[in-house]
Amino acid sequence: MTLDPASLANASPLLALAIVIVAGVAFGELARRAGLPRITGQILGGAAIGGSGLGWVGDDALHGIQPLTNLALGLIAITVGAHLNLRRLRNAGRRLFALLATEATITPLLVFALLRGVAGVPFELALLFAMVSIDTAPATVVSLVRETRSKGVFVKTLLAAVALDNVAGIVLFELARAWVAAPDATAATALAPPVTQLALAALVGGALAVAMNVVARIGVGPERLATAAVASLLVACGLAAALHVSPLLTCLALGFVHTNIARERQHLVDSVFADFEPAILAIFFTMAGMHLALDRLPVAGLAALLLFAGRFAGKLASAELAMRFAGAPDRVRRNLGLALVPQAGVAVGLVLLIQEDARFADVAGLFAAVVLAVVTLNEIVGPLLTRMALGRAGELGRDRLRLIDFLQEEHIATGFRAATKEEAIEKLVDRMVRTHPMGAMTREALLASVLEREEQASTCLGGGLAVPHGLLDDGMPMAGVMALSREGLDFPTPDGRPVHCMVLLGTSRAERDRHLLVLASLARTIGSDAAFQDQLFNATSAAHAYELLHGEESEGFNYFLDDAD
Repeated sequence: MTLDPASLANASPLLALAIVIVAGVAFGELARRAGLPRITGQILGGAAIGGSGLGWVGDDALHGIQPLTNLALGLIAITVGAHLNLRRLRNAGRRLFALLATEATITPLLVFALLRGVAGVPFELALLFAMVSIDTAPATVVSLVRETRSKGVFVKTLLAAVALDNVAGIVLFELARAWVAAPDATAATALAPPVTQLALAALVGGALAVAMNVVARIGVGPERLATAAVASLLVACGLAAALHVSPLLTCLALGFVHTNIARERQHLVDSVFADFEPAILAIFFTMAGMHLALDRLPVAGLAALLLFAGRFAGKLASAELAMRFAGAPDRVRRNLGLALVPQAGVAVGLVLLIQEDARFADVAGLFAAVVLAVVTLNEIVGPLLTRMALGRAGELGRDRLRLIDFLQEEHIATGFRAATKEEAIEKLVDRMVRTHPMGAMTREALLASVLEREEQASTCLGGGLAVPHGLLDDGMPMAGVMALSREGLDFPTPDGRPVHCMVLLGTSRAERDRHLLVLASLARTIGSDAAFQDQLFNATSAAHAYELLHGEESEGFNYFLDDAD
């Protein structure tokens, strides 16, 4: 008697799930040892055990474990939405607005022109293909960032860009689908249903985020908080399906609203979902590989190649143009387009929408063949390009605590002006309150603490540096903001030089030792190194200043604390 893996897997969804997990872990580890992203290995592992390969997991078994894919997509969407923290993205608005504008125009227009002009694809299909081209695979990008422990201005821009790409892509696709399906209807009649559905998705996700925040504020234990978080994820996906709205947009709204109203973002994302997220994502990517129909590549033909080439060129051109316009650092400008190439879950979800829409029955097969062929190519080469972009941007392995990690891009202001030292301190306190979670501590309490310390002794250290500081409540992490003035602030200083850099520090009593280390490091570098002063004091943007403080060249003074230990 012989055992057929395919028959066993189709008979038992749990056995199919076990095969998926083992294949995902094994192929992911092989890819890691070969110097490739785990995601690439998991996708190839899925293709190996799926219909294009050994056929160990058939369609029946795949259907049985499909809810896990929906759960993974919801989790991915929440994670991406959580990266749209308005407080953290304050200084990145110009970059992101420019990129959203170019991604929503250049990429789809280029794809549309190629498909219509070269392949002669019908107008309606070319329009739908063009809108699909905007989407970027959030799961691939988020997982690669976490796998490589990457951190910095590039990663911050990339994750926010992925979220905005998918919001724009889903919205524009739904509007295009409504318009194409009802060519004789008025614009208001055709577009009203998708607009209503999008608004409903945002409303449901936002309401669940508020409910989740109430649970977190009650102060329940970690176990109950984890249960509430998982319940909110399941409710979001379930309600979206019941109301026939986008689960992705619902979960995006859940993550976005929660991260902007919660005291601690990690309640929902970083802590609650951290333990089981790797397993869920491994299952998702392996199952994504099983959906890749390699035999569709020749069927899709010229249209697929043009869509792939047009999207690739559009991503590169959009990122280059947007980052030049926004004055982004060169490392961001040169690499962002490459990192946006992956395309998977969202695009596959849009294919399913067309498959289930009776109005597109005559073109659904061709649409699926072309899009899935392009997804296959993008998920094979995309993770490699994203990892290469993270490396070229110099942000691999940098998600570790550093001495002055509390100074992120959103905490830095350039072109700072103030007539008096007291006015400068008030402005810095206001900025700290706006950009840091302060818990129960009020602006007035922090300002009084800083001014009281300043009355005891001036914190102008000389060399163009001043470091006013105040006492934070016990249990609060170190916080800080930086203000840079190219012209200089005319305050009394030990050496008579104007102040070009002010760093406001907030420290609790428990972090007194780190406070002294930070003061010494700032004085040794910003207050004494003439070459570094010249670059920092003349930084043209907060992003450029951040790169000076956190780049590879700064590790001598802004060192990793685990290395110091």
